[in-house]
This record gives sequence, structure tokens and C-alpha cells, in this order.
Amino acid sequence: MASLSLRHIYKKYPGGVTAVSDFNLEIKDKEFIVFVGPSGCGKTTTLRMIAGLEEITEGELFIGDQLVNDVAPKDRKIAMVFQNYALYPHMSVFDNMAFGLKLNKTPKEEIKRRVEEAARILDITHLLDRKPKALSGGQKQRVALGRAIVRNPKVFLLDEPLSNLDAKLRATMRTELTKLHKKVETTFIYVTHDQVEAMTMATRIVVMKDGLIQQVETPQNLYDKPVNIFVAGFIGTPQMNFISGKLTKAKDSKDIYFNFDGNAIKLPAEKNAEGVLDEYIDQEVIAGLRPECIHDDPMHLEALADSRITVDVDVTELMGAEIYLYLNSYDRTPQEGMSTGKELDLDSTKLIARVSSRSTSRAGDTIEVALDTSRIHFFDKDTERCIVH
Repeated sequence: MASLSLRHIYKKYPGGVTAVSDFNLEIKDKEFIVFVGPSGCGKTTTLRMIAGLEEITEGELFIGDQLVNDVAPKDRKIAMVFQNYALYPHMSVFDNMAFGLKLNKTPKEEIKRRVEEAARILDITHLLDRKPKALSGGQKQRVALGRAIVRNPKVFLLDEPLSNLDAKLRATMRTELTKLHKKVETTFIYVTHDQVEAMTMATRIVVMKDGLIQQVETPQNLYDKPVNIFVAGFIGTPQMNFISGKLTKAKDSKDIYFNFDGNAIKLPAEKNAEGVLDEYIDQEVIAGLRPECIHDDPMHLEALADSRITVDVDVTELMGAEIYLYLNSYDRTPQEGMSTGKELDLDSTKLIARVSSRSTSRAGDTIEVALDTSRIHFFDKDTERCIVH
């Protein structure tokens, strides 16, 4: 078992391309760490540097107490599971799983014991005599995992291992990987661009963009307290709504309002408990609100009377247990020579609400919705950093 320490890691390619910049991370023993981010953000490159498949340009990588920058991949006691499984087509499942052990001249009885134990954990004992071509995608994935397990590695590295599976099987394998992590009690480092995988499996998530770490947090803290607009928008399905507007303060009062599209939404006093919004009064900011914080039911409309707005319903998507409402907000104040801002074709704000399947809102309706301002986030328009959660 092992902890990992990545200290000021850089990966620079010829031509001045920097794939990973100043990567600092302490990974505890037995953690399930997930690197997540869009394609090209440097997450796979970082994983390959940990494995020893890419040379570290600058910085230090420790596995346990050992500096491993110059240690060969085979000597790092790491097992990597690739996106394409990398199984030998002419070998049986047993031989695929045993291959690494045979190279290390492990005794035959020990190989048999380890392979059978791994097969039992992964429920593939009945497949040991088959060739890869006779296996489904999920079974191939289990064999690739089994080949890693038999080596008793200190660290598992998994590079988008579920991306080739269909949606239903991917959901099943997420659960299986979480169970596997608990059974083998080893450090897992997992790379994905799918934030659902990250949220459901990780003990901590590393969000990356352009080779830089944006935030490292537990899934729930990442969801509730994103440090910037990128993290807020990347984590969550559907993604967070972002609304451009201005903060104002009422005369002879401490009340602060968020103004957008002709609406003046009163904010809870606790949003400015430490005066964090004072310097942004009369300035443009970006508000962030999760889809589940926009309500169209009578109970919320009554309870959140200070934050009701009028919107048009563009599209509805029935998801079974809930409905996604795609909404259009615009300034409805009558303009000179026109009746509403809509007829002027002014910029509107697009919103997504996640509401109960009992909702009666339909495409083409003009409805009122209530915004849960206790869960609103504010971001600096220039730096995109979060001001208050």
C-alpha cells in the first residue's frame, strides 16, 4: 500500500508546449482519486508520468518515501488499466491475467492462486479458459482489472477504463469498481472526462483545465463550493446556470439585490454576513444557480416570494422522475415604441430548471419560477473566482 506525493510536476514537450504545469498533490494511502477535466487538460499525461510512461520534465514524484522519477515503470509496483484493455488475443483469460507474473518468474502454484483469487473477486472464474474475442466489453474490462490485481500493486492507475462500454454497463461497472476498491484496499488513481463517474466513485476529485489544477475536493464539497466558474460549470448535470447582472444596495437599508433582465432579487442577509459583497455593489457580477434551485411549484413560489421571476418555457424534457425545463428570461419592461424587450430581440438569459415530474409547465408557456437565493453563488466577472457560496 502506498501514498503518493507529486511536487511541482511539469511536463513540457519540444516546441514550448506545456501539458502539465506546477502539479502539486498529496494522495493518501487507499484513497480513490479521480482526475477529471475536458480533453487535452493534462489528466492522462499526469497519469502516464506516475506510471513512468512519460518522463517528468520538472518536479518530484514520491511513491511512499521513495523518489521514483528515474525508477523504471516495472519497478514502481504500479498496475495500469488502459482504455482499450490491451488484452493478448491469442491467450486465454487465465494466461492474460498470469502474463505479468510469468515474466517475473513467479512460481506456478502462486500464479494459479493469485489468478483464481482475482477471478473470484471479479466474478470471472467461469471465463478463465476463454479467449478475448469470446468476451463482452464488460468481461474484457474485468479481465484487464484482474491482470492488474494479481500483481498486488501499491497503486492502481485507470485511464478512462469505462469509456468503451454502453451506458447501462458503464453504470454497473462504476459500482463494481467502487466495491473492488474496498476489497483490495489499494490506492486508486482514475482518469475520466465524465464528471458523473468522478462524483460517484471518488473520495477526492482533482479538476484540471489547461494543465493546471483548478480544485481538489470531495465530490460534495466540489458541488457545493466550486472555487471558480469553470469548476462550477463542469461539475453537475445539467450544468449550473450562470446569470450576468448587477448587485445594488437599498437606500437606508442593508438589503442587497441582484438585478438582471429587469428583475430585482433580494438576497438573504447571510450572503453578505462578512461584508464580502460590499466591494461589488453597483458592479457587474456572475450569479450561479443549480437547476434544482429553480422551482415552478406553488409551495416554493409562495415560500420564495421575494425571488420570483417570469420566464418563457422553450423546451421540456421528461426524464422519468423529473423534468428539465429550458427557460428564457428577458427584460419585460415596456420599451419606448415597443411593448416589451422581447420584441426588441434583446439578449436574454437561458436557464435550465430541474423540477418534479408532476410539473404542469409546457413548451410555449409563460410561467413564474422562484429562485432559491440561499443556494446562489456569486463570481467575480473578471477573475471568474467565487466571491460567495
